[in-house]
Amino acid sequence: MSFSLKQIRYFVATAEAGQISRAAMQLNVSQSAVTTAIRQLEDLIGMVLLNRSSAGVTLTQAGEQFLRRARDIMATVEQALHLQRGAEHDVTGEVRVGVTSIVTGYFLAPLLIRFNYVYPDIRLSLEESSRRVAEQAVAKGISDLAITMIQEAPEDGELSYRPLHRSSRRLWLPANHPLLAHDSVSLEMIALEPYIALTIDDAWDNARRYWDRQPAAPNVLYRTESVEAIRTMVASGLGVSILSDIIYRRWSLDGQRIETRDLEGHIPTVDVSIVTATQRKLSPAARTFSTFLKRICSGEPLTQ
Repeated sequence: MSFSLKQIRYFVATAEAGQISRAAMQLNVSQSAVTTAIRQLEDLIGMVLLNRSSAGVTLTQAGEQFLRRARDIMATVEQALHLQRGAEHDVTGEVRVGVTSIVTGYFLAPLLIRFNYVYPDIRLSLEESSRRVAEQAVAKGISDLAITMIQEAPEDGELSYRPLHRSSRRLWLPANHPLLAHDSVSLEMIALEPYIALTIDDAWDNARRYWDRQPAAPNVLYRTESVEAIRTMVASGLGVSILSDIIYRRWSLDGQRIETRDLEGHIPTVDVSIVTATQRKLSPAARTFSTFLKRICSGEPLTQ
């Protein structure tokens, strides 16, 4: 027996929504239909893809890996459907896109390749900067849209935020660390360990917001903008770090293994979001790019 596109689509929608009920609403189907499809998919591939709880669902490590493959499957199908719809290929023009380095390096690059294949006559002009600068450029009309990572969407009347991907945070540890004996780890336990903080893309500012709600404080050994530096330092046993799944890789550059553990309590996700100006309409080319990203990331069908 092989899996179906419906199962893939339901899994992607649920992984992005973080809740089966929310995914069912987006898909316009019942919750039981989504639950059944994902369980059948897990049975077929022999892996648990989602951790279920009363608060919603989070991806397992196997689920994170399968999500990337599921997106590839959906993208391939969408490309085939696009090729049957010649009218959409008449769209031309330039789209000015503000991005941050994490978004480009760990999320956007494969999608750009697919978009360029489907829409060769639309030119994407990317400008890398901090989140705040990228969003200010959208507000001022310098950029058509931005793709940034945010912890909680600001209540800004000038800008509109549409999540593309929701990434959970986990604790990164070296192999054989004592905390690996626990299935999940509290912030109080982590506060006893030397901590390495990532500062790029507002990562540390966002982390401090949930740390500030705790009685314990992190024992920060080192702050860095380099994800690879943290990967190497954690794998070498110099400290631990809490980072989002979107940048997790199992091995450091020098070949040492990095393990993860779930976190106890409510730790907010990090969302990759499209940022647009509330009062300004997108050009046809920018609207095409925005719609392409939303549909690939949500698992929506290209045709209604």
